[in-house]
Parts: sequence; structure tokens; C-alpha cells
Amino acid sequence: MPDTPLTQRAASAHAGCYHCGEPVPSSANWPVDIDGVIHTMCCPGCAAVAQTIVDLGQASYYRDRSSFAASAGNAHLLPPELQLYDNADPRFARDDDTRETTFAVEGIRCAACVWLIEHRLARLPGVEAAQLNVATERLYVRWRPADCRPGDILAALHAIGYTAYPYDAGRHQVQQRQAARTLGRQLFVAGLAMMQVMMYVAPAYMSNGDGTLDPAMASLMQWASLLLTIPAVSYSALPFWRGALASLRTRTLGMDVPVALGIAAAFGASVIATVRGTGEVWFDSVTMFIFLLLCSRWYELRARRRAGAALERLHHALPASATLLAQYPDSRGATLVRAAALQIGDVIMIKPGEAVAADCVVVDGSTSLDLSLLSGESAPVAKDTGAALPGGAINAGAVVLARVTRRAQDSTMSSLVKLIDRAGQGKPRIALWADRVAAWFVAGLLLFAVCAFGFWSWHDGNLLRAWPIAIAVLVVSCPCALSLATPTALAAATDRLLRSGVLVTGAQTLETLHRATHIVFDKTGTLTHGRPVLQATVPLGAMRAGFCLQVAAALDAGSAHPLARAIVAAAVTAGGGRREDWHPSAVREVPGCGIEAVLHNRRYRLGSAAFVAGIAGAASPTPMTASAELADMPEYAGQPGTGLAPTHQVADGATPVYLGAEGQWLACLQLHDGLRPDAQATVDYFRRTGKTVVLLSGDHDVLARRVGDQLGIGTTVGGYLPEEKLAFVKQLQMKGAVVAMVGDGINDAAVLSAADVSFAMGEGAALAQAHADAVLLGGRLGAVADSARVAARTMRVIRQNLAWASVYNVTAIPAAALGLLNPWLSGVGMAASSAVVVANALRLRRAGKAS
Repeated sequence: MPDTPLTQRAASAHAGCYHCGEPVPSSANWPVDIDGVIHTMCCPGCAAVAQTIVDLGQASYYRDRSSFAASAGNAHLLPPELQLYDNADPRFARDDDTRETTFAVEGIRCAACVWLIEHRLARLPGVEAAQLNVATERLYVRWRPADCRPGDILAALHAIGYTAYPYDAGRHQVQQRQAARTLGRQLFVAGLAMMQVMMYVAPAYMSNGDGTLDPAMASLMQWASLLLTIPAVSYSALPFWRGALASLRTRTLGMDVPVALGIAAAFGASVIATVRGTGEVWFDSVTMFIFLLLCSRWYELRARRRAGAALERLHHALPASATLLAQYPDSRGATLVRAAALQIGDVIMIKPGEAVAADCVVVDGSTSLDLSLLSGESAPVAKDTGAALPGGAINAGAVVLARVTRRAQDSTMSSLVKLIDRAGQGKPRIALWADRVAAWFVAGLLLFAVCAFGFWSWHDGNLLRAWPIAIAVLVVSCPCALSLATPTALAAATDRLLRSGVLVTGAQTLETLHRATHIVFDKTGTLTHGRPVLQATVPLGAMRAGFCLQVAAALDAGSAHPLARAIVAAAVTAGGGRREDWHPSAVREVPGCGIEAVLHNRRYRLGSAAFVAGIAGAASPTPMTASAELADMPEYAGQPGTGLAPTHQVADGATPVYLGAEGQWLACLQLHDGLRPDAQATVDYFRRTGKTVVLLSGDHDVLARRVGDQLGIGTTVGGYLPEEKLAFVKQLQMKGAVVAMVGDGINDAAVLSAADVSFAMGEGAALAQAHADAVLLGGRLGAVADSARVAARTMRVIRQNLAWASVYNVTAIPAAALGLLNPWLSGVGMAASSAVVVANALRLRRAGKAS
């Protein structure tokens, strides 16, 4: 970095913050890499602003500035240079005239933070949407660039005590670890203070006012308890003070407000009683309350991280670099480059254990891939030369060279990450209801505490009785449990589904799937494999079926027709992983008819019956007998040959492909698009649960009905064009049906978008085009039934959580107001309430099936 007077002055003053110039505390550890040089910041606020400037490509601000920035404690705006630049960042662009991005937010303490942040940004001019995912701590914001800039959003968050920056997986992980360590230290201090204070108050409880405890000793123990409580109140309780202050700054009543008031009231009254030497003290209750609340938040933090673990793993799986072979096929010029710099056509080297940087095709070597993050498939998948490698997969075998077919930004893994970001851009209706109730809950609670204090002051005429009751009312309430009930359960369920190969991308997916009345399946590519499979090879002459298949595969080896690919694949399977290395000559492919070629000095045709009849001959009433020479050859069965045209029975739904030679019909290869192995079980599950199952297909009505009858589907409709499918689904919805649609993700885009909830059979690059609420990454149809089971369990757990939170508050708050609960017992109840909700939600991460 070029030295300017300011940078020279900053370098000479080692104790100065590089961003604002303020002194850097000796214990500070907030470094930021600016132009390759590590600079120390005085606080996390300056570090966050500096890192954001660097991340947005504006490091030149530090080279060109003429003065230090205002300190993070006093400044609420980013530098003017960044304000001018931010809306032009291509990462924020959308197809319309708005901008959007995802921020990582530091300082998320509980569900109250979600409500506070969303409501603060909703009042910011130009912001159209703001949704914070409490499990992943990521904030999605959409805004109008004419009225708002990213700097305004960051400043608004900073003003209420939160630090935000454009999401970066690596940096976010570091910040999460730092936040967990800070919370752990606060918890340790609170626990230590609580145990020590308990030791000092135990004699007072044991004497129970019988005069055995000397007043001087009692006073000494109170002062010792005061000194031990100060660290807990001033350090361990910081999250509650900051949360309450942030709420008051925005003139809202967050859930930290009653907690902070309870701590302040109990500690303040205890200090006054200690100084005066008379009255009741609650230092033990204060330290216990802080410790238990921090325990609850530490447990909640771990639960949120665990619930969003699978989503985070996908973000971290995006490779940052790749080994480029600029001189391919010469591998000596290998260089390490950023994955984002790869271009289509580049050749890269993928070493064992490395992630595939972009979608590519193997040009040299063979290996096996770990696709567990992409599809949920745990077993490695073999890949040879010519095979496609999806970006984000892990090379679990040998070194391979591959040619890039899509940029890293458009890779399979990047498409998955984009779908993940969609998952956090909304809330189900039940979560919105809980948020609204929690918002009014705090205001009602404060009013109720005031009323309880006033009643007991009037009833007993003694503030010493009214004060602890008011504190107990403030402390015992648990609005956090109400707000945690839904998002924690949804995050745990989403994590469970992702680990089994289902990526949920819509906020309402599980809730709507549980309410669905009609399950509509497409046929091709959904209930069936979507590709032809050889069902049988029926000999029509003296040649054996296996030999006929190998001849047909040799003729089809150079064809790209789907039927030809299916025949070649069947021959490879029948040959134990390889087919006969035969090379026909004079190959001629006739579009719409078939292939003709010469093999083993004989002319063959493979294709339609009319095409093969051109050399095999028309129907003849006289069977032909194989010559003695042919009968001795191993490829013949030794039976009489025939010159008859085929009159055998073709299986229902099968496509016949005939093989013939000059003067002979040799075989009929029957291909069909087979049912997926789990199609029957999936349909049966939905029928058992009372759903109406519908088969809606664009294939011929006869073929669709044949599949529907085979699976026992009552309503089957075939021959529908995409617009007719859309009209069919809308007609069901007009009659009051809640429609769940399962399709291939591309051909059914319109009807998938129109359905109330939809699933796409997604693979590879098709993921980016999926217009669905969920994507079946592994192509396993049974995952739809698994999703329905998880949806049922999730809604049951959410109802249990909401019922528990409601019953607890309805019972505990009046009990506290009646004086039945003292402050420390109220703290135990509040912490336990949140813990019960979170623990119940985490049950959804287990792989057990719901009934």
C-alpha cells in the first residue's frame, strides 16, 4: 500500500485504531486484512465497517482518505465513497428495479432480536422486505435503490446495536465462534458469581431470622454478595442491557426489556437495602436469574447452529480456488486461481479430497465423487472420461483433469446455495402469528407488572411485599418461548430434510404440505424414470438373445438417440460392465427409421418393423431352418430359424425395436420408461393418509391410464398440454382443494408455480430453473412421502411448543402476581420454558418417521 501521511502516522502509532484512530486496548483482537496488510481495530464495530469496505472492493478509501473515520461508537454511516458505490454492486441486482442481498448479522441473542431488526428495517424508507433467519443468522433485504442504499441498512442496524456485513461463509463462521466464546465467558462469570453468592446467603436462610446470625456478620455477607454480584450484572448481563437499550432507542418493547427491568429492580433494591443496613436483598436471585437465562440462551444458540448446520455446510462447500492448467495437455504450468475466475473451456486439475470448483467434464483420468452434500447419496459415484462432474462435489478418488462447462457462479453447488437463500426469504403464517402475539405480549406484561405492584402496595401498604412480586412477574414471563416455538422447529425440520436429499426453498412448504388435500403427480420423469430402459430381448430366429443385444449395441454405439443409449447401457450391464468391442462398417442412420450397418460381413438393420422388413423380408408362411454351419455357432440356440415377420406379443406400454439381417428377423428389443422403484410406496402412503392422488400427464391418455391403473391412482388425466395442466390445477383450487404438485422442475414450471406447494425432481443445472418450493436432490420420489411425514411431525411439534408457551405464561404470570413465586424461582421457570421449547424442536432432527 502506498504510504500517505495518514498511513505513516497510523503505522507509527501502534496503539491507534487503523479505522478511527482511537486508542486500541491491549486486549483487543479485531484484525482486518486491508490490501494484504493486517491492521488492528479498536472495537468490533470498526472492524465490521472496515471489513465491509474491503469486501465491497473499496479498500482505496484507506489509501486516499485525509482523516480518520468517526469512531464506530459515534458514527452510524459508512464512508461517502461506499455510499456512492454500493447500489451499483452487481451482487445486489435483480431483474426488476429493486436490489436485494443477504447480510450476516452479529449479536443475535434470541428470537427478540429477529422481531426488533425486522421492525426497524421495515420503517426504513425504500425497504420492501426484511426477513431474518434466526437459525442461520442471515438477513435477507430487498430495497428500492432510489430511496435506500446498503449503507443506510447497515447504519440502521448499527444504531440499534447490531453489526452486519455482506454474507461470507468463512467470515461468518469466525464471527459465530467468537460470539459463542463470548457467551461462554459470560456464562462462566455468572455461574461463578452465583455459587459464591449462594455461599454467603446460606447462613441467612439457615438462621431464618432466629437471631443466631450476628447483625454485623449479616451485613458483611451482604456487602460481599454485592461485590460478587457486580461482575454478573455489569458483564454477564450485557446481552440483556444491550437488547433493552436497542429496543428503547427504536421506541419498541423488545423481549429484553422486562428481563433488564427485572434485573435492575432486584439489584437496585438490594443495593439500597445493603447501604441502609435494613430490608431484604436478592443478590442470590439476581445472579441465579442471570446464570439461568444465559444457560437458556447458550442452549438456544447451540440449537440454532445445529438446526442450520446442513445449510451452513453447503455454503462452506463452495470452493474458493482451483488448479488451472493453462498449457493443457502440459500439466507443468499448473497455477492456483480463484474459482470465480474460471472460464468455460478452462482445464483444471482436481486432486483427491478437493471440491470440484465448477461444473465440468472429465477429459483425463477416472475417479469417484462424494455427492453427499448435493444429493444426500452417501456412497461414492464412479466417474470416467467424458463424465460430467457437478460443482461442489468432493473428489474421493484419484487425480483427474476436467474441462469447465459452467462458471463457478453458475455451478450446481452455487445453484443450491441460491435456493437456500430463497428458503429464508419469508415466514409461514403460524410464525407471523406468533411474532404478532409476542410483540403485544411484552407491552401487556409491563402493564400487568405495574398493576400487580400497585395492588400489593395498596393491599399491604408495604413496598417490601409489592417490590419482589413485581420483579417475579417481570422475570417469570417467557415471550422468547412463544417466538422460538416456530422458527426453531422449522429450522430443525429443514436440516433433517436436507440431510435426506430434500432442499426446502419456500417458507410455507411444510405448513402447506401438511394441509394439502390433493397430491398431483406428473408421469414422465416423476413416477417413471424419464428415460427408456430395456425390458426384454425376445429372439425371433435362431440367434441367442444375448448375442442379439450385443449386435444391436454395436450398431447403436455412435447414436445419440435415447433408445440407442438405452440399448448400449443394457448391453454394458449384461456384459458385466463392458460390451463386445465390435466395430461395424458402412453405418447409415435413417432418421425416424433406424440404423443399417455391416458387422461380421453381414448386413443388419435395427429400428422400426417397416424399416427392418426392407432386408428381413415380409411375412412368409414357411419357416426357415438354420443351416448346419449356423447351428454350430455359439450365438445360435440351435433351434430352427424363421423368415416370418414378427407376430409376437409386445408388452403393454413398451416400445419395440427390431433387429434383422438379410432374409431373417432376429430379435425384438422391448423398451419402456419404467416406474421408479419407490413410486408404488409413495402413492400408497398418500392414499392411506386420506389425500386424493391425481396423475396429470402430457403423454397419451392410454399410456397415462396404464400407469395410473398399475399404481392404483383413482384420477388419471393424460394428453394435457402445459396450459391445460395449469387450468386443471386452478380448477381444483377453485373448488377449495389445497394442491401439492410433484413434477420434473422444468417442463412443469408453470403448474409448479401455480400449485399451493410443489416439489421438483431436480438434478444438475436444472436446479437453478426449478420453480418449486422444494427440490428432491437425489431424484428419490419417496422423499416426497418423507417430507409429508416430517411436515406432520413439524406441525405437531409447533402446536406443542405454542401450547406449552401459552399454558406456561397463563399459569406462571398469575402465580407470580399472587405472590406464590419468588424472583429466583421465577427465573428458573423462564429459563426452563425456553429450554423445553428448543429441546422439543430439536427432536425433528432425528431420522425417525412419523406415523
